[in-house]
Amino acid sequence: MFAHLLLLLLSFASAFSPSASRNAPYVMRISCGARENVHTLPTNTLWFKDFAYTGGVPANATAPSFISPPLKTLRYFPLSEGPENCYIINRVPKRHYSVRVFFGLVKVPSFDSEPLFDVSVEGTQIYSLRSGWSNNDNEQVFVEALVFLKDGSVSLCFHSTGHGDPAILSIEILQVDDKAYNFGPKWDQGIILRTAKRVSCGAKKSKFDVDYSGDRWGGDRFWDSLHTFGQNSDHPLSVENGIKQASKAPNFYPEGLYQSALVSTDSQPDLEYSLDVDPNRNYSIWLHFAEIDQSVTGVGQRIFDILINGDIAFKDVDIVKMSGGLFTALVLNKTVAVNGRTLTITMQPTKGNHAIISAIEVFEVLLAESKTLSDEVRALQKLKSALGLPVRLGWNGDPCVPQQHPWSGADCLFDSSIRKWVIDGLGLDNQGLRGFLPNDISQLRHLQSINLSGNRIRGAIPPSLGSIAGLEILDLSYNSFNGSIPESLGQLSSLRKLSLNGNSLSGRVPSALGGRLLHRASFKCLCGIPGLRTCGPQLSVGAKIGIALGACVALLLLVICSICWCKRRENILRAQRIAAAREAPYAKARTHFTREVQMGRSRTAAENGPSLLS
Repeated sequence: MFAHLLLLLLSFASAFSPSASRNAPYVMRISCGARENVHTLPTNTLWFKDFAYTGGVPANATAPSFISPPLKTLRYFPLSEGPENCYIINRVPKRHYSVRVFFGLVKVPSFDSEPLFDVSVEGTQIYSLRSGWSNNDNEQVFVEALVFLKDGSVSLCFHSTGHGDPAILSIEILQVDDKAYNFGPKWDQGIILRTAKRVSCGAKKSKFDVDYSGDRWGGDRFWDSLHTFGQNSDHPLSVENGIKQASKAPNFYPEGLYQSALVSTDSQPDLEYSLDVDPNRNYSIWLHFAEIDQSVTGVGQRIFDILINGDIAFKDVDIVKMSGGLFTALVLNKTVAVNGRTLTITMQPTKGNHAIISAIEVFEVLLAESKTLSDEVRALQKLKSALGLPVRLGWNGDPCVPQQHPWSGADCLFDSSIRKWVIDGLGLDNQGLRGFLPNDISQLRHLQSINLSGNRIRGAIPPSLGSIAGLEILDLSYNSFNGSIPESLGQLSSLRKLSLNGNSLSGRVPSALGGRLLHRASFKCLCGIPGLRTCGPQLSVGAKIGIALGACVALLLLVICSICWCKRRENILRAQRIAAAREAPYAKARTHFTREVQMGRSRTAAENGPSLLS
């Protein structure tokens, strides 16, 4: 009876726990290069195939570390396919996510065994692989970032740096609580947190949240085991006691994280942890504690200060007092600016001889890049298709961000009034373009310069170019454009240079252009401005329409007359045939009568004989 009551109470408590009161988090795991969906042991984790997501080349993989997912394929991106290659994953709910990318090695001896490249998320560069990454069993074999996705999709791009082809083993998009890792005001507005380091102090081996049986809303974090901060500086401590206040919203840390710790020694009472970081950056530091030392039994027995790079971040930390008891989790957070290349965290005892710590998390705070105006991105994609842009130019992802890797041939300008990047120049001269220039180019309404010279672009010059009010330079020379110069180009009041020579253009040059064509150009079929031949009489638009209508009416009358003449002739011929058919019997009867009369006369003469003479 008691067992049934206990089970009922536990079920009731779990029903009202933070994680049970909500739906399961959104999870998307992709096995790059896989032809079929994959399940991996020991957790039977589902990984989706990636054929619908991106280009690149699928290949067999070598996982560089035991912490890498046990997947057999990857996808790599040759430089011949462009310097930027992206996964664009749609239909992702607008929420807060942990995005993680594992790197891989192509299982072919002739390939560079360790490619180095840059990674960006939503247009913001978050990581650059460092030499030696494949020889580590820690965060260097993947990159992870916390990001708010607000447009229903996620863009992950890999940027070549000339040191091998980017190779991607897997991608994970794991939803976390919307308030997870809230480190201060406006933390959710244009901020990305990249995981720099996450360690479990005193743990025997590295683990993921799932290995701790952690809550799925935690994002399945990886905790690198740290046995010691330095020789003889500390000793590990572990317990099996339950830990209170661990797995709670919004961060949902696993309880097992607080069941191990590092404790300082008598010979070195300070605990000090150092981490190499990039200089002149902001870092958000999360420190985890639980009083699991049996020698501490109450408040005031262990008190220490916490210093970050020599400055006191937290003073007089009493874990038992601040957490509310023994074996109770305590999390402290501090965000600091680091000018040098080292981040040092020191626990300095002020009462009691030893300091203690269970885990450390360090995040680099990144300002998310403003994206390019969506209308202009779509216009560039249509331009890419219409012009047959060479694959080597790439043009994947965002044209302007990350700023370290803009698209080749597209010049960007930041418009502070709308907080967006815009395209103010196109420089695609001598690129072997063979398509046509679409009307959608007018959607690039911030253009000041267009240079498409030296290609084989065919077709007419789109009249929509005349709507790009700020256009100053238009160079379409040495292509295969035909037809006339659009009148709308005369509306470009800011135009300083117009180069159209080397094409097959004909007709009158709009008078509003004046003499702004390229000097000493040869236009044999053009007329109408000084330096070119004189055009014939120029009819107004109304006159042209009138002539066209008149020609149509005349043609119609000619057709009608032809039809009438043909009908009349056909009727005449029919009448002649009918008349001929009616007169034929009478003519035959008349012929018979004449013959009979002649024969009668002959018989009479014969019967009478010749006359006798007296």
